[in-house]
Order: sequence, then C-alpha cells, then structure tokens
Amino acid sequence: MRHYPINLNLKGRLVVVVGGGRVAARKAARLVGAGARVLVVAPVVEESLAALAAQERVLHRCRTYQPGDLAGATLVFAATSEPAVNREVAREAGELNILVDCVDLSEDGDFVTPAVLEQGDLLITVSTGGASPSLSKRIVDQLRPQFGPEYGEAVALLSAVREKLLTEKVGNAYNDTVFAALAALDLPALIKNGQRDAIDQILLKLSAAGAAPGSVGAGKEDPS
Repeated sequence: MRHYPINLNLKGRLVVVVGGGRVAARKAARLVGAGARVLVVAPVVEESLAALAAQERVLHRCRTYQPGDLAGATLVFAATSEPAVNREVAREAGELNILVDCVDLSEDGDFVTPAVLEQGDLLITVSTGGASPSLSKRIVDQLRPQFGPEYGEAVALLSAVREKLLTEKVGNAYNDTVFAALAALDLPALIKNGQRDAIDQILLKLSAAGAAPGSVGAGKEDPS
C-alpha cells in the first residue's frame, strides 16, 4: 500500500490510544511529546504508561474499550493485543470519520507510523508501509550515527534565523540569499567541531550584507 507522508500538528488535540502494552506506551509517549491530549483506554498499563498517567500527562480510563470512547478524537491508535478489539476500534473510528492506526492489522487502518530518528526538531522517518517495522527500525539505527545532536542544534539555529528575518520583514530576495548561503554550509559539522565563533562570523557577515546599501535586500518593499 502506498501511503502519503505527512507531519501533523497535534498540539492540544485529543488522541485516543486503546491498549496499555509496550506498543501503546511508545505511541502515547511520542504523542505527549508532540503536545497532544492523550486518552489511554486499557484495564492494565505498562510501567512507563502508568508513570505518564501518574504525572497527569495522559488521561487513563482503567477499563476495557467501550463504544463512545473515541468521541472528539483527532486520531486513534488501536494497540491492544486482541485483534477483535482492534477491529472494533477501527470500525467505530471509520463510522466517526476519525483516522486510525490499527497496529497489528495495518490494512484495517488509515495510516501507519514510521520509525523515527529525532534530533531536536529534525525528524528522519523510515516506513515500510507496515510490512516490516523491524526493518524500519534497523534502517533508523543505521542512520543514527550519521545524524547526531549537532543536527538538532543546526535546525534550531536555522529556525532562529528564519524567525529573525520574518520579524524584521527583510526583502524576500535577501531571505532567499541568506537561506541559500546557510544551506551551502555544513552547519552540523561546524557545531560538532565546536567552531561556534566561525558560525557567529558567518551570521554577522550575512547580516551586514543585508543591511548594506545596494545589497540584495536593499530597496525592497515590505512584502506584507
């Protein structure tokens, strides 16, 4: 099955996870990290999920799934160890037009979640369309040494530059030049090697070029 790749903004949105085992716990933890409001429905939950509930980072309904548990949800994860229950969750989600991930029966769901390598706001995802989660995880493990914490710092730096340029409403042509110049640099390598002074000098040079008369950004009208 061919899936459409997408990154969702789930901040403040309700997501229901039916199940309390290791798979459900992994789903819930990542959802919490994305800012979702997470409801877990399961009579028993594993230790890490119980800790999230104790910290009130997820809401736990300590019982088996019942019709109506999905009301108001943006997404649903059917993650129990019982295929019949997962199918029933998927059926109700379909009736309510809610997208569902049926973890043991991907063909019964609307989406699958990929294996993820995460460094700050950098997300590298690998998916086999549900055919082999183990292979997806192995590929992520192979990529991990190539993309360390310095990539998260580089993304944070680029985000700060972008926000500054947008706040100052510098001309679009100058913005394009700055982003092209930054993209051409190996920022992660500079960060990893501790060359932060070099980064500062590069940013100062780009900033000065944008303010100089006759520069790419000079004379541009406010694009807003």
